[in-house]
Amino acid sequence: MYLLPAIDILEGKAVRLAKGDYAQVTVYNDDPVEQAKVFEDAGAEWIHMVDLDGAKTGEPVNIQVIEKILRATSLNIEIGGGIRTLSTCARLADAGASRMVLGTALVRDPEFAQAAIEEYGDMLAAGIDAKGGEVAVAGWREGSGIAATELAARMAALGYRHLVYTDIARDGMQTGIEREAYERMAAAFGNPVIASGGVASMDDIARLAPVAEHIEGIITGRAIYEGTLPLREAIEACKQA
Repeated sequence: MYLLPAIDILEGKAVRLAKGDYAQVTVYNDDPVEQAKVFEDAGAEWIHMVDLDGAKTGEPVNIQVIEKILRATSLNIEIGGGIRTLSTCARLADAGASRMVLGTALVRDPEFAQAAIEEYGDMLAAGIDAKGGEVAVAGWREGSGIAATELAARMAALGYRHLVYTDIARDGMQTGIEREAYERMAAAFGNPVIASGGVASMDDIARLAPVAEHIEGIITGRAIYEGTLPLREAIEACKQA
């Protein structure tokens, strides 16, 4: 189990949204590269990036930010937001991304989801963002009518072995996590999942530790930025779990 500090990029800045709402934006750093260095200095080996502009437009907008972070650090970058074509996957892979998270395309373009996993294998993760158990798409702005557990099972059948599960209602709200949701998703997926949404304190990491066999990693953002989750301590706790 490892920690992935989050950097969400909107208009070139490191931000966080509340419940995925583009109208509720908090800017935490004007320079995402400097933010990535802070995370690396604290001991992080991975960061989770979301191209929020790309999530809305359907095509990544901030690839240059990835390239700059990779030149300035030795971090592994997991990136999502607007990845809906094989050519986009190729651009991100060429830029140096370690893992690419597919979201909307899993629902709207299953043929692409299959072609991508055949081409990129372990470099891909299924990104399932849900509210009330229903998968949301298009930057969390639209419901899909598909149950999160059903989509997880579909992606496992296609060959996906990484899954990022985000509880939208808790994301950016520092309300704490629902451990059982991640256990359900791991059971449906047949592999450990990366937990995202609501991680607010060391208590949340402690709650996930007993089921660490179901949790590949933990994504957290606002709690780090606002100081309720001590980054070095959290990284070490994940490693120990």
